[in-house]
Amino acid sequence: MADLQQALATQLANIEKRSGKTLAELAVIIQQSGLQKHSELVAMLKTELGMGHGDANTLVHTVRQSDGQSAAATLSDTQVLDALYTGAKAALRPIHDQLLEALRQFGDFEAAAKKAYVSYRRKKQFAMIGPATNTQLEIGLNIKELPENPRLKALPAGQMCNFKLRLSTVAEVDAELIGWLKAAYQAAA
Repeated sequence: MADLQQALATQLANIEKRSGKTLAELAVIIQQSGLQKHSELVAMLKTELGMGHGDANTLVHTVRQSDGQSAAATLSDTQVLDALYTGAKAALRPIHDQLLEALRQFGDFEAAAKKAYVSYRRKKQFAMIGPATNTQLEIGLNIKELPENPRLKALPAGQMCNFKLRLSTVAEVDAELIGWLKAAYQAAA
């Protein structure tokens, strides 16, 4: 398994070298192309960037995570967030950065990039953070109980998280929100 991961990492590094673009930049090209079909994306990369079929195919699978591998295995945290917060959503990136800075104060955790958000976990997921709209970032909290608060929306049983809330500015990352994140973090041990 490690050999396959190393081979993929080497191929992706070579794609960056040959194209002169980072994986995050290539991900943006794919995501903003407006194309949906895998074959259309491969053809576009071959035509517009002169990629070979193997490189284009691997890149599309990696960016779309359609090969079952997490983007976190091949992209750095910065690259993952760069790809998530593009275009009109770029203004939300400082909010995610502020939240991530707070999470790092709690201790160790894993980050797993998904298509539209990043999942943060210890033994289990404790938070999901990502852009909900062009103007709002959404946080999902996986914790059984939190005090009732108008900022928090309780979700029905069976959802990936028990609570969610939306932010529009960095100023909304306050002590109360950090307290909820810390409680979810501690409950995921």
